[in-house]
Amino acid sequence: MSRQTDLNTMLNDIAGDLDGFLGASVVDLDTGMSLASISRMNNFDLDVASAYNSEMVKAKFKTIAALNLDSGLEDMLLTLSDQLHLIRMLSNTEFIYVAVSRQGTNLAMLRSVVNRYVNALQN
Repeated sequence: MSRQTDLNTMLNDIAGDLDGFLGASVVDLDTGMSLASISRMNNFDLDVASAYNSEMVKAKFKTIAALNLDSGLEDMLLTLSDQLHLIRMLSNTEFIYVAVSRQGTNLAMLRSVVNRYVNALQN
């Protein structure tokens, strides 16, 4: 299978396994462009989310460098009153972004599902 097919399959599988799934995208960090995306909400613009999330990840990398930390960035969590947003690094140049409803799932389930499919993609 092609990389694009693998990414689309991963996002569809994540969407199917998470109750309360809102949207997800795989993002190129340098450009902020979505490489693949899926949304369950018409007004949830993943291209906009991808671009802004890319800037957040870049800022976190700058913070890590400024603090001379030897640790690598694994993931970032944003909690809203009714949603959870998880950014999980796939490599130094790509990340996956997943948004879910807090009523539909919890943080442990979100991380578990995302990690399972990311690990399968990377192996």
